[in-house]
Amino acid sequence: MHRRMILIVAGVAAAALAVGGVAWATSGGSSVSLPGNAKAKAGEAALAHTGGGTVIETETGDNGAAYSVEIRRADGSTVEVSLDKSFAVTGQEGDDDGAKDDQSGANDD
Repeated sequence: MHRRMILIVAGVAAAALAVGGVAWATSGGSSVSLPGNAKAKAGEAALAHTGGGTVIETETGDNGAAYSVEIRRADGSTVEVSLDKSFAVTGQEGDDDGAKDDQSGANDD
């Protein structure tokens, strides 16, 4: 009986992980901070594209891009720059999701 309970609990846990993974993938959620060198390259490319500003956040896989960089411009507006794997700009859009905006670079780890 004890062994059967362990198998049931393991099965339920595996199912929960599978459902959670599918929900995460279909929600478009792939917000992973970039490691050192990629983070620097993505930030430089995005800043060159926007003509300056402050990098607030860098991440992978946002909206189909290899990399996404959120920039705060001098006028206070924010823009999200999308980059491909070679750090070439593939798009840009205004960013109005204030919840993740600047915390003095705290989100850019």
